[in-house]
Formats: sequence, structure tokens, C-alpha cells
Amino acid sequence: MIRLSCHGAARQVTGSCHLLETDRFRLLVDCGLFQGGREIEEENAGDFGFDPQTIDLVILTHAHLDHCGRLPLLAKRGFRGRVLATAATRDLTRIVLMDAAGLQEESARHHERHPHEGGTSPAPLYSAEDVLNVMGRFDKPVRYGEQRELASGIHATFVKAGHILGSASVFLELKTTKGSGVSIFFSGDIGEPGRPLLADSDPPPRAPDYVVMETTYGDRDHRPWDDSVDELLTTVGKASSTQGKTLIPTFALERAQDILYVLAESFEGGRLDPRLPVFLDSPMAISATATFRENLDELRPEAARLISLRDPFERPNIHYTREVTESKAINDVKGPAVIMAGSGMCTGGRIRHHLEHYLGNLSTSLIFVGYTSQGTPARRIIDGGKSLRIFGAEVPVRAGVHTINGFSAHAGQSQLWAWLQRCGRPRKIFLVHGDYDRGMKAFSERLTQTGHRNWVSPKDGEIFDLDEQGS
Repeated sequence: MIRLSCHGAARQVTGSCHLLETDRFRLLVDCGLFQGGREIEEENAGDFGFDPQTIDLVILTHAHLDHCGRLPLLAKRGFRGRVLATAATRDLTRIVLMDAAGLQEESARHHERHPHEGGTSPAPLYSAEDVLNVMGRFDKPVRYGEQRELASGIHATFVKAGHILGSASVFLELKTTKGSGVSIFFSGDIGEPGRPLLADSDPPPRAPDYVVMETTYGDRDHRPWDDSVDELLTTVGKASSTQGKTLIPTFALERAQDILYVLAESFEGGRLDPRLPVFLDSPMAISATATFRENLDELRPEAARLISLRDPFERPNIHYTREVTESKAINDVKGPAVIMAGSGMCTGGRIRHHLEHYLGNLSTSLIFVGYTSQGTPARRIIDGGKSLRIFGAEVPVRAGVHTINGFSAHAGQSQLWAWLQRCGRPRKIFLVHGDYDRGMKAFSERLTQTGHRNWVSPKDGEIFDLDEQGS
């Protein structure tokens, strides 16, 4: 018996969690949080769709919250197995989960102090202690290209995914009772090639029988990198010329570092005033940036060499604000400044304080540089919302709003297609981690048009029996 079922990212973008079962072993590929509006908070606190106590192993493809964010809850509910990941993913997961636990506890405390804001604040899913508990379950880190035996007859090979630091696609090989083998390739999240910091993704070690692949941007390609950089720098320059602030809601892993790298190059090359203050107002992003310096072997050789010789992240006008007092002091800065703060979808974190302060100013530029899920504050602003409710008050949207999707860490449709071509001709393709009516639908239509008819978009909890015939 080899069975596959999806308990997250099934016909939706977030909450990646895929269960693979044999007669003697049960493993998860990822265990992520559902992200979006408050209506999904109950979904995160609900049943997993399986018994956590029966899971022998969790494989983490990377450290984004929608791939690792329910791991402490899994352990809290009885998981006693191992967790397998690359070294960078392990280090970043600790940062991400500790931040998530802190934000949950902060949200609960805020609601207790301000009950007049209405609504209910759910109890935190887990605590910092729960995070430390599950971090103790991490196995020896796995290297790219290394084949690791998970159990008798079950092997995993981690393949570079090029999405964020430490990210991997995972090639699993399982022996069946008939003595032959079945291989399954889990994409994780696939990176957009040609980025300045991370190396591009690698192909599987051999053509897999089954592919489980993301379709986040299955309906479109991203704007070219150089065009996106030009728009970013032009927007920052215009805001600076009017003494305005530039707010960039930032995903702490990869996106923040890419943008810092671009800004540093622009200061060095004279495109922007090298005295322009840049604030990275995100403890998680600050810690993640330090992790880049500790994992230079994952970067492009030219980027690793530059960071070693003349670190672009360490400039006199780039300020890292870890403490709350430092964050609040940004409001006292006169004149132009770039403020990068989490979260990228504006669902929490310090960006909400900056939005409260600057969103109503005509001189402010608000730049979104990543994917925004339906129902999030970021999407409401992008879709033309005239105001945003922040800390119980309606704040008018008067800032100039810009969306620059060329900075996405996800592959666009053409790159997803190129990635799939390197997998040969799988017996079946499982489409996950995408908007069902957009990215997933568009990509499935392209599959059908090109003769790939053996594909499926799994429903939540739907079970598939895998065998040599590809059923």
C-alpha cells in the first residue's frame, strides 16, 4: 500500500501538508499554516485530518510559515517522530516559528487590553516552549543531492528548489510489496530563476513516477527582474524627492534580502542617494539576513563572494531595528526613508503600525512585492479599498499603491512548465498549492492542451492509491 492525501494546499494556496502512507510508515511533506483573513483561524486550530501520533516523520521543504507553521501544534497533539530538513531550513524554521508564537501571544494580549475593538481573539495555537520542543525533534540536516534512508525501502533525496534559502524539492523512492519501486517528486515551492542571491533549482535525480507540484503562479509569468528593479528604484526615488516615506510590507525570508541587495547596489552605483535611510523593521528578517551570511554555499558564487568581501547588507544607511523602542523611533525620522517591515500580507507584525501612521499620507508610497492571498489586508488595499481597519480604527488609504510582482520568490507559469519538463513524463501529476480558479485552473488547462491528461487537483483529505500502473 502506498497512499497519498493532501491535508492543506488542496485547491488553495496555503497550509501545505501532504500525507504519504505505506503499510509500515507514515510521513508528512510539510505541515503549514493556512493564511488569509480571520475566517481561517478556526481551520488552523481544527483537526489535521489524521492522527498526529501516527506520523513517523515530517519532511520540511522550506521554512515559510505556510509550510512549517503548524509543526509545533502537530507535536503538541502527539507527534513524536523526527523532522528532516536542510540546515538552513532548520535554522530559519526556528526563527519563523518563534516569531509566529510571539505574534499569536501578542494578538491575544492586545485583544485582552482592547476588548472594545470587537470580535474574538483565538487562543494561541502554540507557545515558544512548544516551538523549542518540536525543534528538538529535528534530525541531522540533509544536504542537497544526498540520499537519506527514512525507513527500510524508503529513501529521500533533497534537490535544490531555488525558492528561499534552504528550500528543497524532495524525491522519494519507495519499494512496493511486489519488489519494484515507486518514485514521487514533491516540488515544494519552486523558485524563479535568475535571482541575484540564490542559485536556480535543480532537476530530479531521475524521472519520477508521480509529481506533486505547486501552481501558485500557474496562470501568469512575472515581470522581468530588471524591469521590476527599475520600477522599485523609480518609485523610491519619487517618494524621496517629495520627502515621503516608502513602505514595503516584506516577507522576511528571501524577499527582504533581495530588496536590501538591490537597494545596496543602487546606493553603490549612484541610482539612489546613499544617505537615504533604510529600516529593516523586522526581527525575523534581521535574523534571516544573518543566516544568509552563515550559508554562503547556497548562494550564487558572485553573491557569496561579494558578501564575503564587501557585505552589501552592512551599509551606514541601512538600519536594523530589533527592539520595539527602535521601531517606534522610526516615526520621528524627518524626511524620506524606506521602511521594510513584516508581514508581507499585512496580517500582523510591525507593518501595521507603520500603515496606521503613514497610510493616510499622500506623500507615502506603499509597495507590494509578493503574493497576497484573498481576504488579507494587503489584497484589500491592492483591490482598491478606500480604508483599512487597523487596531480598531478606519485608516484612509491615501498613499500611492504599487504592486511589483517581479520580486516574487515563486516561479511563474513558464518556469513551472520548464521545471515540469525536466521531470520527464510522470504517470500522474498532482496540482497543489494554488488558487483553484486561477493558477491551478490555468496550469491544468495547459497540461490538457499539451497531452498531459493524467493530472488531478486533489480535494482536501482525498486519498489516492499509488502503484506501478500509475492509478
